[in-house]
Amino acid sequence: MVRGSKSWLAVVIAASTVVAATNVKQEAGLEAGRHAYETSDYAKAVQVLQAAAAQDPKNGDVQLLLAKSYLELQERDAAIKSAEKAVAIDPQNSIYHEWLGRAYGDKADHASWFSAISLAKKTRKEFETAVQLDEKNFSARQVLIEFDCSAPGLVGGGEEKARPQIKQLAEMDAAEGHYAEGNCRRQKKDFAAADAEFAKALESNPKSAELIYDIGDYAVKRSQADTLLAVAEAGERVAPNEPRGKFYRGVALILRKEDLDESETLLREYLKKAPLRSGYCCGNI
Repeated sequence: MVRGSKSWLAVVIAASTVVAATNVKQEAGLEAGRHAYETSDYAKAVQVLQAAAAQDPKNGDVQLLLAKSYLELQERDAAIKSAEKAVAIDPQNSIYHEWLGRAYGDKADHASWFSAISLAKKTRKEFETAVQLDEKNFSARQVLIEFDCSAPGLVGGGEEKARPQIKQLAEMDAAEGHYAEGNCRRQKKDFAAADAEFAKALESNPKSAELIYDIGDYAVKRSQADTLLAVAEAGERVAPNEPRGKFYRGVALILRKEDLDESETLLREYLKKAPLRSGYCCGNI
């Protein structure tokens, strides 16, 4: 009886050890894929993550990172497929829906007019679902607002839909609200109003580096040296290790025609550290 109990216990311990080892291996695969993605080796990221997905087909984070990697490789159908798998694994995950929307939107931008209509409608639906699942998913709310401010009613857009979203966002975070209003005005080519809103966003202690540096992209296009310096300062405060602050500070010095040696140094330092990633810098220029 005792010997049987020991045998049963040994089996349990052995099984637990195997499960733990498998979990460690799967986590290692995800981390290796993430490292490859962060270092801009997207082909390697896909290879590693495909192996991780085969080991753990119910891991939505693996599928999400696969979708992001495929988007960088401009393999849009594969990106959509991986993002759809992530959503199927966890339909309540706001971020998964957001990135499925981004994948649909990217394909819509490169599709024929007829196909783009259907894809654009899917894009908005996913963004809206992401916001409904998590009202504090600010990046999802921002892309939904941008969609509504830029897309025609034919595909579900319209500024009247964006207005309540902007209001709700402003109530939760002042910087996000001002940025959303400014981005909407940018879509409408009302640049004076956009300038004012973006300035208020930078003055409202923004927490998102992506928000800050998107304003930087806008300021480069508008040759706004003072705004670029404010962008660099805000960005370096939020993300001290980010190289993008050096880029915008360097461009500001060039626009001011001062400290050109320093601007060259800043831009060279940026180029050494910046990943090769769509939208990382100057996406709207």
